[in-house]
Amino acid sequence: MSNPENSSRIQLAHGSGGRLTRELVRREFLSRLENPALAALSDSALLSEPPPGRLAFTTDAFVVDPPVFPGGDLGHLSVCGTVNDLAVAGARPLWLSWAVILEEGADEELIRTFAAGVARAAGEAGVQIVAGDTKVVPRGKGDGIYAATSGIGVVPPGLELGDEQIREGDAVIVSGPIGDHGIAVMAARHGITGSGLRSDCAPLGGLTGVLLDSGLRPRSMHDPTRGGLAVTCHEVCERSGLGVRLDEEAVPVRPEARAVCDLLGIDPYYAACEGRIVVWVAETDAERALAALRSHVLGREAAVVGRVTRQQEDALVILRNRYGADRPLDLLSGIDLPRIC
Repeated sequence: MSNPENSSRIQLAHGSGGRLTRELVRREFLSRLENPALAALSDSALLSEPPPGRLAFTTDAFVVDPPVFPGGDLGHLSVCGTVNDLAVAGARPLWLSWAVILEEGADEELIRTFAAGVARAAGEAGVQIVAGDTKVVPRGKGDGIYAATSGIGVVPPGLELGDEQIREGDAVIVSGPIGDHGIAVMAARHGITGSGLRSDCAPLGGLTGVLLDSGLRPRSMHDPTRGGLAVTCHEVCERSGLGVRLDEEAVPVRPEARAVCDLLGIDPYYAACEGRIVVWVAETDAERALAALRSHVLGREAAVVGRVTRQQEDALVILRNRYGADRPLDLLSGIDLPRIC
């Protein structure tokens, strides 16, 4: 009879807190994420004194399907998504927690892939995973694997970002082609291969750091995840009381992404990005902002894609297409791209 403890599949006992839990945590997570705060395996992580500034805190959950996709996986994505939420707030990301919910019967090789993705993203971002948790739910109750993260960063003294600072005439900048992540995940879900499309998933702390270190002070920054560029602009307009006019000719979309969009009936303006930022800056600062962003590997294709306008009664966000006609980009009434982050 085979020994269940040698199985390559996750068992309910892996979430019991006993020996199998300890072996899984030490083998797959501690071996890759080792640092003093995590190594203690205590109830709470004891952190070092943070640098001067205000603390920024964020939390997120990840249910992507498929969990491994061209350019990334759920583990890598979960760290990047949390780091990026801190980065666009102007914070330097420092510490993250990472919790995973596994389904009984999940392949341990998949867990290995996610743990490696977490470690890779943490290394790229220069953050430490200082706390975590592992739970297992019965077969058929968990859809494989979910992850939840929280993160802490520090906003330097004197830095103030916010949508309330945006003014009419400001430039809207994206750091690179839009929609790569959401479209790559959807292509993988539908078995579309050979497109050359990869997720843009990446930690953005270095990119936002280059922009802030240039001495330029953006009005506001956001990462266009669920809902993509269109929904991000829409939410900013609601908070600022202003409008946005985008120029279709100026918005970068990769040909591979556009081809998949045409095939699946997806609008790239609503497709999620996981390695892009949208920046609002004063019109007079636009060229300096572009130069700073383009000096970083993740911002080489940065472009000014629109301007802030007075709020229009019929639409908050308007796209001027290549033929000179205006198209409103409204909020979608239902689900656009489910399970993409």
